[in-house]
Amino acid sequence: MSIRILICDDQESIRSAFRIILDAQPDMTVIGDAADGLTAIEQARHLRPDVVLADIRMPGADGLHVTRVLAGPQATDPMRVVIVTTFDLDEYVHAALRNGACGFLLKRSSPALLAEGVRAAHAGDALISPQVTTRLLRSLTLPEARGGSPAEALTERESQIAQMIGQGQTNAQIAEVLFLSPGTVKNHTAAIQRKLGTRNRVGIAIWAYENGLVTG
Repeated sequence: MSIRILICDDQESIRSAFRIILDAQPDMTVIGDAADGLTAIEQARHLRPDVVLADIRMPGADGLHVTRVLAGPQATDPMRVVIVTTFDLDEYVHAALRNGACGFLLKRSSPALLAEGVRAAHAGDALISPQVTTRLLRSLTLPEARGGSPAEALTERESQIAQMIGQGQTNAQIAEVLFLSPGTVKNHTAAIQRKLGTRNRVGIAIWAYENGLVTG
């Protein structure tokens, strides 16, 4: 079945571009769009999409409010929300991830990364745009991120993959560099999450920074 997507952005050109990109994917269908935050919340509750793509700066209610309402700790039936924005400010990243966002992508990201971000969110994972700087990830402190040693030692391959996740590389990119299948990378990532006690690759990235696997 196709991943059902709701696009929320105040710019019609962006909504149209995202629709073209995502509808071209064999496993995705855009089921609606909204030009402001309040309409986005209403549409999401009515259509029940698998993934909501939300800009941050929108009239009515911004994307952070939309994320908090649809995916935050107080949401009775949380949805998967991915922030897609022009702005990679510290406070935006912090607020989005703390409010339950399943990813933070920049609009200048490639179409392939946009599609992978949707797939990651649908699978219960999270993807951060590689353009989000080291400074931002280093400053994040989430409850599921642990700076200490993992409960079970990572293998050499798992440490290598954790480092690449910390560098912002996608599963497809990691698979290509390490000559592995995407499925194998996904399995390694799941093992890393289990050993670190993190819910998704965001926690892995933070752990990699805190433990010196990624510098700069």
